[in-house]
Amino acid sequence: MEKHRCGWCQGDALYEQYHDTEWGVPVKDDAILFEFLILETFQAGLSWITILKKREHFRTAFDNFDYTKIARYNQDKIDDLLQDAGIIRNKLKVHSAISNAQAFMKLQEQYGSFSNYLWGFLDGKPLKNAVDNYKEAPPTTVLSDTISKDLKKHGFKFVGSTVVYAYMQAIGMVNDHEVKCFRYEEVM
Repeated sequence: MEKHRCGWCQGDALYEQYHDTEWGVPVKDDAILFEFLILETFQAGLSWITILKKREHFRTAFDNFDYTKIARYNQDKIDDLLQDAGIIRNKLKVHSAISNAQAFMKLQEQYGSFSNYLWGFLDGKPLKNAVDNYKEAPPTTVLSDTISKDLKKHGFKFVGSTVVYAYMQAIGMVNDHEVKCFRYEEVM
């Protein structure tokens, strides 16, 4: 018997693997939270499958998403990234990765971890929605608006409410798996 998956991932092996193993799983590890933050900010205006296909190259280009290294990138490294066809070569997004790494570490200092800061908006507990069809999931919520504004206040870039809501879905702050999806109950 075939498992029912959310409609957005069906028919693409890479999408299905990501859906089945990562999407919507609550993440509290700062390194993984930063990786998803970088990937989501680069995804702004593009499809997620585009980012997934380039993910391993992003990992190599951005020093395994080591925010302590990224925060110190110099102009030579920026120039190298802007010539790297394996990533999204958007100058503003590359620069935002650096400033976001710096802002990320400031929040770590302030809250003990980025995870404490981020999950503090939900008292550490994921929201569980009841979506019958993935197209019914909202692009933004009052909470994603609030988090977006707060991240921007702390110096983050490319963190509009839509990007933040997609980030919340990816890292399991909100469970938007379709109710009939086999992962709906599993991720909780």
